[in-house]
Amino acid sequence: MTHDASDTIPVRADEQLDESRLAAYLRGQLDGSDQPLMVRQFGGGAANLTYLLDYGTHQYVLRRPPLGPVAPAAHDMRREYRVLSVLHRAFPLAPRAFLFCEDAAVIGAPFFVMERRKGVVVRKSLPDEFATLPDAPRRMSAALVDTLADLHAVDYAALGLESLGKPAGFITRQVEGWYGRWHNAKVDDLPEMERVYRWLADNLPPDGAPALIHNDYKLDNVMLAADNPGQMVAVFDWDMCTLGDPLSDLGALLTYWSQPDDPPYLQAAAMMPVGDRRFLTRDELVQRYAARSGRDVSPIPFYHAMGLFRLVVIAAQIYVRYRRGQTQDTRFEAFGMTIPLLARRAAEVAGC
Repeated sequence: MTHDASDTIPVRADEQLDESRLAAYLRGQLDGSDQPLMVRQFGGGAANLTYLLDYGTHQYVLRRPPLGPVAPAAHDMRREYRVLSVLHRAFPLAPRAFLFCEDAAVIGAPFFVMERRKGVVVRKSLPDEFATLPDAPRRMSAALVDTLADLHAVDYAALGLESLGKPAGFITRQVEGWYGRWHNAKVDDLPEMERVYRWLADNLPPDGAPALIHNDYKLDNVMLAADNPGQMVAVFDWDMCTLGDPLSDLGALLTYWSQPDDPPYLQAAAMMPVGDRRFLTRDELVQRYAARSGRDVSPIPFYHAMGLFRLVVIAAQIYVRYRRGQTQDTRFEAFGMTIPLLARRAAEVAGC
């Protein structure tokens, strides 16, 4: 396999690894690791850092937490490794993880190494591979929501993941936990966040049947086949995977989704191409999920509001690291304007 740099960038100056120490640590632990190592970086994503490890004949992907202090229990590489070391057996779209390193002396943080998948990740615009296919947006929309329903059908106990989380009281802990993280990360007070928190706390749904949930499911966390926008190749970013309420995943997907009638500020924050009527609407996503999963989706407005509330906190956690100089990635400067707009949207969806 030759080096393919099409979806990678040179490692950013402030996110360099000690490549010689890493190569020495990995030597003999991975197929091909006796060969010289070349490291590049995947430029997408806004939190965990992801690198391509290229040994010429073999390629792997390394995942580590972001630079600087991180929120407790966030960016959990051990959890992500635990999930990916077994999930591929029942859910082939989960890349297989090969090893976990807890020794921060190797690259400065815990990390794990997983298999490399190749395909197309759709972000703010349709990639060239799909631009000439009129039904590409609808096909990728359908594949995205169908895959989510299939994940929620996985027998997690058969994989030994029954202790991954505590499903009882999951939503209560989510609301309280994200509210606490908001106060730890916020740069400015936002009255909308207080109103939404109170609304969520007053409208908690009852516990339902739990499922294995991704906890950050969205279009740019999946990979599609380059020759077929309706075929999934991989689902990424499993560090928050747990056992919990599956509708929270669907609510998160709606949070990151966009449709042409969204206000401009919401379209600007979307994690997908905007203004394209060929994508399924949020309502169509919900109904397709209901048909494939057989679940009652009537309480989905609560989960949508909760997803927006959580997204504000995630953006705040990233933005405060930028403000403190813990990362020099200039993409994060705009988060300062995005955070209050997302908080306003959360309040609108909650009707508070």
